[in-house]
Amino acid sequence: MVSDLNMQEFDGFPKDFFRFFKELKNNNNREWFATNKPRYYESVVNPMGAFIVAIAPCLQRISAHYKADPRPHGGSMFRIYRDTRFSKDKTPYKTHAACHFRHLAGRDAHAPGFYVHIETDSIRFGGGIWLPPAKQLGQIREFIADNPSAWDKLSKSAAIRKAGGIQGDSLKRPPRGYDADARHIDDLKKKSFYLMAEADAELALEPAFVTETIKAFRTAAKLNHFITDALSLPF
Repeated sequence: MVSDLNMQEFDGFPKDFFRFFKELKNNNNREWFATNKPRYYESVVNPMGAFIVAIAPCLQRISAHYKADPRPHGGSMFRIYRDTRFSKDKTPYKTHAACHFRHLAGRDAHAPGFYVHIETDSIRFGGGIWLPPAKQLGQIREFIADNPSAWDKLSKSAAIRKAGGIQGDSLKRPPRGYDADARHIDDLKKKSFYLMAEADAELALEPAFVTETIKAFRTAAKLNHFITDALSLPF
């Protein structure tokens, strides 16, 4: 279990972090996981907790309204267990690790936040809002339409473009209340708004992973600030 995390330095994930997930891909069953559960805590859960603790003070300097919680259950760390109820894939475990840092006003994944996703071959980190409910999505679209110059400045900034631009799945048709030729119509069609930088997986083995994550968060913070303004939340 996670213990004394506040006293730990983050020196990078251990090499067994990636070995564990590579082996899990080939043994994605409850028997193998039960045998390797102590290893899961040692190589995945505890290091992820240490990473979250290391991120916390850096994140506070970006904004005091986002929480870094190292608890393995109910905190910033995503559970390894897959929800297979509506999936054809019935393998019980995720073969990646992830954590998120939500806005304090949010109680679920619809709140704006920051995100880190670590797979055996790549890392993604950034922030934004994923599939917000209709009310919040409407507020964001309306805020873009009412502040076109601010959206231009944000979405076309060099830092945002270098990070791959603002992403999100889109409607095929303009949302209700917007014409097909409306300014920023491609962005108004979006159902999510997020920014994700990518890096080689080996970065997770280095202490510099914290520094690079915070760099990505600082860029994504520009988008999160716009979203929180749209939702009348403090940034």
